[in-house]
Amino acid sequence: MTTRFRRILVPHDFSESADTALELAADLAASQGGRLAVLHVAEPFHPPPEVIAWLRQVQEIGPQLKRLEEMVAARIGRRRVPVECRVVVGHPIDTILEAAKDVDLIVMATQGRTGLPHLLIGSVAERVVRHATKPVLTVRAGRRGAGRVPRRSGRAAA
Repeated sequence: MTTRFRRILVPHDFSESADTALELAADLAASQGGRLAVLHVAEPFHPPPEVIAWLRQVQEIGPQLKRLEEMVAARIGRRRVPVECRVVVGHPIDTILEAAKDVDLIVMATQGRTGLPHLLIGSVAERVVRHATKPVLTVRAGRRGAGRVPRRSGRAAA
């Protein structure tokens, strides 16, 4: 039985690695007759919970939503994939996991941090992978072509 990923969530933070994840998700959606939900989470500066609740109800996120829609249109290009863009104010991990309830797959970038930076900053992608109830495809940040399989040399391994 082949799994179909018809509804794909792409969390996007306006980084180049998130652009790469978006392009990969668009290719996957196009090949499977799917659709994309591109989500940008604007994290507030630690306001009280009632302020967060109020901010979530605000429909007009204006500049960020326009920026997200323009970026998505440029990255999707000629692919015929239905896309919904949303900007939500909240905690990134909780918001992504909540949005993932209505999708078949999450495709997101990871910054690829290790060591001390990883311990100090943490990883949204890592936490989403740990807590998501849906499959998560992570796309590692890095140079173009980093995901390609390297060619083997002419010598056979002993």
